[in-house]
Amino acid sequence: MTPLELWTYSIVGATFAIYIGIAIWARAKTTGEFYVAGGGVHPVANGMATAADWMSAASFISMAGMLAFGGYGASVFLMGWTGGYVLLALLLAPYLRKFGKFTVPEFIGDRYYSQSARVVAVICLILASTTYVIGQMTGIGVAFSRFLGVTYEMGIIVGMGIVAIYAILGGMKGITYTQIAQYVVLILAYTIPAIFIALTLTGIAIPQIGLGGNYLGEGGGISLLDKLDQVVTDLGFKQYTTQVMGSTLNMFVYTLSLMIGTAGLPHVIIRFFTVPTVKDARYSAGWALVFIALLYTTAPAVGAMARLNLMETIQIGEVGSPTGNLVYDERPDWFKRWETTGLLKFEDKNGDGRIQYYNDANADFAAQAESFGWQGNEMVTVNNDIIVMANPEIARLPAWVIALVVAGGLAAALSTAAGLLLAISSSISHDLLKGVMMPRISEKSELMAGRLAMIGAIVLAGYLGFNPPGFAAGTVALAFGLAASSLFPALMLGIFSKRANNVGAIAGMISGITITLLYVFQHKGIFFVSGTEFLMPEIGMGEDWFFGISPNAFGAVGALVNFTVAILVAKVTAPPPEAIQHLVEDVRIPRGSGTAVSH
Repeated sequence: MTPLELWTYSIVGATFAIYIGIAIWARAKTTGEFYVAGGGVHPVANGMATAADWMSAASFISMAGMLAFGGYGASVFLMGWTGGYVLLALLLAPYLRKFGKFTVPEFIGDRYYSQSARVVAVICLILASTTYVIGQMTGIGVAFSRFLGVTYEMGIIVGMGIVAIYAILGGMKGITYTQIAQYVVLILAYTIPAIFIALTLTGIAIPQIGLGGNYLGEGGGISLLDKLDQVVTDLGFKQYTTQVMGSTLNMFVYTLSLMIGTAGLPHVIIRFFTVPTVKDARYSAGWALVFIALLYTTAPAVGAMARLNLMETIQIGEVGSPTGNLVYDERPDWFKRWETTGLLKFEDKNGDGRIQYYNDANADFAAQAESFGWQGNEMVTVNNDIIVMANPEIARLPAWVIALVVAGGLAAALSTAAGLLLAISSSISHDLLKGVMMPRISEKSELMAGRLAMIGAIVLAGYLGFNPPGFAAGTVALAFGLAASSLFPALMLGIFSKRANNVGAIAGMISGITITLLYVFQHKGIFFVSGTEFLMPEIGMGEDWFFGISPNAFGAVGALVNFTVAILVAKVTAPPPEAIQHLVEDVRIPRGSGTAVSH
């Protein structure tokens, strides 16, 4: 066993032992503990658990990969997710906590005085959360395949088993305290390698500052970002610091979709029901933002430095020179290990035994590449999701740092997967079973139903994870779009509009999520099944995007449709009962406030 394998098995094994030990210690014995951890979690602890729940595989594993290959344009993920959390903390969390219900569908059912509205909310929640879990399974597959040296598919199967053990056993109580431990692991795993790499490349220990520092390697004397721009443009790629994702409109709508999708995610909202008071909900939201910021401000540096390290590992000399490219047989060990997973693939197209990695879709550069004897980009697969996991190996950091990153990636994916699975199971057992179909079910039977629902959700998510509709961050963006188009408008109108009624809410949710799903399925395949992308040409736009808006960003359009339909339908139908209108006022206005009086 190599030192790296020994460190990896030791650190990952120790963290798993801690997670499972916590789940056994904090095993849920009541539905209150299973759904909301008994409602007694300290705000700081809940803030840390919320951060771990929030920073999924998409944040830890995939976001820096998006930034590495998407450049400036991928900052929509940073802006959208962070801005969305602020939106959630200010506009939704305190009011939903004051309402005092276990789940988002329960709030919608009571606020809109309709079991039908509750059922529609459950369906929307399951669609959004299941899509989100696919993204986590993608991350779990990446991390476990690297950790165990197995295929991506086998990595998913192993991950499903680990999630099942502690999520089903502990419920929200076990998940909360497990997520606190997972946050500590993931933030150390993210920042420690970033510090090492920033010191190596710029001599500055703080990665956020190092990103703007000067490059110390060969050809230095210029800033790190200027060096990266030079390296990527020399190989026909777009300039890193000016690269964008589609049109300006797409960038704006993408950011908006991620923001309002964040605020509509049930697995994050439910975390604010675990604290004792509304005041604690506000405090825990603030603490969560602090904990989230530690990773999110580091991600741009990790992405940029990883891209530079990867390019310079392969392009070892002058572009076009006979010895400028890495000899395949002399590739480093990390390259070989990632090839085993299938997430990194090389194809020697010109038979010279060297690796040519360039943008062969760039027509201007193609002629130049041909003159070098190159016959196409030979790195046929460089999965975005491997960047963070491979970065310490590419930078030749100590084995214990590499092992820590593996543990961190697993912690990020597992923590969010557990939260999502709980949201799915509670919506089925608490909202559908107890709330609609079997209101007299015993607490013990409801708890069992919740655990069985979680098993079903794990199996479904694992199956879909074998053929995800994209890399982890892209898949998660789809989930955010579904939440944005369905749940967010219903929650916002439910809190801030006394006129919003049940008919409008139901019509809005159905229309918003339907138009979003149709657009996504048209471009991503029906239920993400490859080859079915164009089965509905009569309602789609073929290969074209509507006003240049990508499927991952379409949730904001669906939300606009939802708001419009809900408001218009409410205007032409009966207003809510007076008791519901008073309830809205009571939730939104602090106790003891009233009209001003003269003195």
